[in-house]
Amino acid sequence: MYHSSTQRLRWTFASEQEPGRLRAEANTRVRTKVSVVGKVLPADVSLLEPHEELMICRYYEKKLMEFCSAFKPVMPRSVMGTACMYFKRFYLNNSVMEYHPRIIMLTCVFLACKVDEFNVSSIQFVGNLQEVPLGQEKALEQILEYELLLIQQLNFHLIVHNPYRPFEGFLIDLKTRYPMLENPEVLRKAADEFLNWVALTDACLLFTPSKIALAAILSSASRAGINLESYLKECLEMKDNCEAMSQLLEEIKSIKNLVKMYESPGSDDIAILKQKLEKCHSSELALTAYLKKRKGYEDDEYITKKPKLDEEEWTDDDLADSL
Repeated sequence: MYHSSTQRLRWTFASEQEPGRLRAEANTRVRTKVSVVGKVLPADVSLLEPHEELMICRYYEKKLMEFCSAFKPVMPRSVMGTACMYFKRFYLNNSVMEYHPRIIMLTCVFLACKVDEFNVSSIQFVGNLQEVPLGQEKALEQILEYELLLIQQLNFHLIVHNPYRPFEGFLIDLKTRYPMLENPEVLRKAADEFLNWVALTDACLLFTPSKIALAAILSSASRAGINLESYLKECLEMKDNCEAMSQLLEEIKSIKNLVKMYESPGSDDIAILKQKLEKCHSSELALTAYLKKRKGYEDDEYITKKPKLDEEEWTDDDLADSL
């Protein structure tokens, strides 16, 4: 159940400022690390600022959703939602300057397929990338190498509660207990669109899945000119609890505002930021510490062998043509 889950206890925050604080701290750690080794100064303009890292994450979150939407065989939405949550959690405590979001994005989807029991082989998975065998081989090697890192950075908290199941529950409840709405299915299309936008925001780090699902229902109803206040009062038993009703509506409003205030990064801005990102992952700076030990433990006198395929050998262009 959600209320006893690690998602609620460890990955749901009390305010919108908390995720931003964690991201800023991750950015500072990388700046400190590179200054200690003497590669660049912490204030070097070649390094990304926290707000720039967030823009890059938003760009790759959208790429993640596009990849999942175009996936063959058809991928359940829960897998996409789980992958999005993994991606957000990972970059709360890590920087895109140290771990490239391109490979983390695909690793999140790959792991989500396993956890949500969407049975696809590794060959099927990378088959959804551009049909170049070498590019697929590169991607698969990196995904498998980063998978354990991802699991560790998620603190092994892999079960994700998405809003899609409670959303279906609300539709069933409307059909069975709220005859005033003749066809609740009219709410589905707009609500689905709302949930897609919500997945790009920090709402999943701030609110319960059921409240996000209810926000989608109420948003769709509002767009259709349908008033569901009586449903909240009668069916959700809030008629005699004005305080709870007021708090719920305030949280619904906050979720809607997150969607309303969300801004997709512009193509020109992203082009500039991706140049800075690639410089951080170039041999000149080489901020990716994990590459050095990801196949073993040099501290235990086990010397890792050099990866056959370097990360920079494949790019965003290797993603599926349908993206």
